[in-house]
Amino acid sequence: MGGEWPLGYQVNMKAEIKNIYSTDIVNLREYRPPNAESFSFQLRVIAGPQFEEGEESFDLTVCTPKWLLDNHRKDDVIIGRHYLIVMEYNYQRIEKTITEFCNTCVGATWTEVAEKLGRLGHWEFEDYQESPTESALL
Repeated sequence: MGGEWPLGYQVNMKAEIKNIYSTDIVNLREYRPPNAESFSFQLRVIAGPQFEEGEESFDLTVCTPKWLLDNHRKDDVIIGRHYLIVMEYNYQRIEKTITEFCNTCVGATWTEVAEKLGRLGHWEFEDYQESPTESALL
């Protein structure tokens, strides 16, 4: 991308990771899966606008190809959205990959940035639509 934005497009927002944790694993840095070839766990990335208050969650499943094979039938078809597929457990590599992806998520508004982050993990506000009652209160 390197500055190749459409004429008149302003990049005002960039994503910043505020936290990464799992509700399944207490210490991600020291964790060692019981089966190194076949594992899965939920990961939550908390991100918000860089240098600003505010944060939202993006949830994904980290798993190995073997776990997918072990937990699906041969005739299953899997859409891989919100999956991070790893060949081995290496938290530093997982964190680095997520950080690098996050660094590419820029846009004119936080919603635009969050929609891009939503390609990695399920955004808590994905598909959210303001109800007519809520908009009348504004």
